Amino acid sequence: MTEVVEKELRKMGITVSKPVLAIICIVFGTLVIVFKDLLQWIVGLFLIIQGVLVLTDYLELRK
Repeated sequence: MTEVVEKELRKMGITVSKPVLAIICIVFGTLVIVFKDLLQWIVGLFLIIQGVLVLTDYLELRK
């Protein structure tokens, strides 16, 4: 998923580092969870998990 987002952003001329993308996913995931619909919960949880995984991957590669 991260690679797809990065690829599409590059097509638009936007480059985002992995930690920034991870934080954006976590923030938007948290905002989506505030709403009550089940789909929003699922999407929110997915974004938070994806953000944590990307951030963890980045920090592991940095070591």
